[in-house]
Amino acid sequence: MTGNRKKKGAFGWLITAITFAAFIVFMCAYSFAGFPHPSGDNAKGTKNYEDYDTPSYCGKSCHTDFYRQWQQAMMSQAYTHHWDEIEYFKLAVPHAERDEKVAGVKAGCNGCHAPIAFLAGDVPPPRPEEGSRANESVSCDLCHTIVGFEGDTPFNYNWISDPGDKKYGPRTTGESPAHKMAKSDFLNTTEFCGTCHNEKSPYDIWVKSTQLEWKEGPYAEEDIRCQDCHMTTTKMRTASMGNEYDDAWLHLFHGAHDPGKIKGVVELRLYSDIEEVVPGEPVKFTLVLFNQKTGHKFPTGSVEDRIVWVHVEAKDNNGKVYHLPVDKKGFEGEEYTIGSDELAYQDMGIALDEPDFKGVQRDGIPVGDRIFRMPYFDPQGRMTIQQWNTASLGVDYRFGPRETKLETYTFTLPYEIAPGELIVTATMNYQKLVKPVADFLEVPEEEAEIVVVNTKADTVNVLP
Repeated sequence: MTGNRKKKGAFGWLITAITFAAFIVFMCAYSFAGFPHPSGDNAKGTKNYEDYDTPSYCGKSCHTDFYRQWQQAMMSQAYTHHWDEIEYFKLAVPHAERDEKVAGVKAGCNGCHAPIAFLAGDVPPPRPEEGSRANESVSCDLCHTIVGFEGDTPFNYNWISDPGDKKYGPRTTGESPAHKMAKSDFLNTTEFCGTCHNEKSPYDIWVKSTQLEWKEGPYAEEDIRCQDCHMTTTKMRTASMGNEYDDAWLHLFHGAHDPGKIKGVVELRLYSDIEEVVPGEPVKFTLVLFNQKTGHKFPTGSVEDRIVWVHVEAKDNNGKVYHLPVDKKGFEGEEYTIGSDELAYQDMGIALDEPDFKGVQRDGIPVGDRIFRMPYFDPQGRMTIQQWNTASLGVDYRFGPRETKLETYTFTLPYEIAPGELIVTATMNYQKLVKPVADFLEVPEEEAEIVVVNTKADTVNVLP
């Protein structure tokens, strides 16, 4: 018995060793060959354009409503949108070709802006005017073939796409004559959005963190997800020949490019410390700002591009207008949150092949106005508009979800001010792109248009 046990034990160890060795060989082969459906940078060039249906194929006869909604959303313009085209071809591509550290952005930008072109290895894709399939941007078939993401955190296009005749959606009821249907719980998660709306720069800095901001805020605890605000539901048919549902998810993706989404995001209240004042005396106005609408920070996403600021002015009884600069609070980095006429964005000179480029005006707003932003800095410590060249971040003076901020404005009345009613107005403004940058790069004016978020006024009585 003892000898048999020894033989069986030795044999068992031999089988175990062989099995383990085979497993190691398999895993090595699996690793070198790549995953069946790799993600992130490893996915570049692993698919063909023909693996994916065109949006028009999906929308011309079946999903007509969703197709028309998608056409009006930025998802359909992620590659063709004027600023994205200018930023990619005028800044990102030449910068990547001159700086090895950021070389990956030449392909990587397309992982979220033209994902099918990225998967096909079409890098850089043809310019939008050439009408290639890169123009499909973030298309129907790309999103509805995503089955998950690789790793612990969704970011930098680490989604996994499994193209074929099976399409993934939030339900499996009904039948389709064009494809098989499979239910995907992943499509209803914020992680699905985070695969592109979270991004790290080549310097390992979070330059987009919208989903992570949501995760750290109160809306995550209440299970109010990205889709609940950016893909609202209603009663409709999801396909022309399909069933009608009470909770069909609209494909409008309202966001930073929708003035209606921006207006009213922050509520304003304004009040003075005294109701009557005489010339030569100071009066302090307190501005209360409450972010009552976004489940992430405001602004979010391409924070290096966005600028949100408050302009306060007083108008006396004769109509003369006085600008009221914000009272400084004294926190570290505050200089980047107050309007200035200094120059910035000198690292654009790398892409433009201008080593001595002096930059452009940093803000393009009245000097002294309060800005709600987080500045990005290049490796030389200069403020940058190029997220891929971001090596560090400055003070984060944006609005968190349901956050209230207080700003004060102390106005010492000039002796020549007209007696009577003094009206003080605070206006919060939003621009998708800092205007001096837009002007310098000849971006269409609409990208730097001012959207009024909110406004509020208060009055005091100026005594003779």
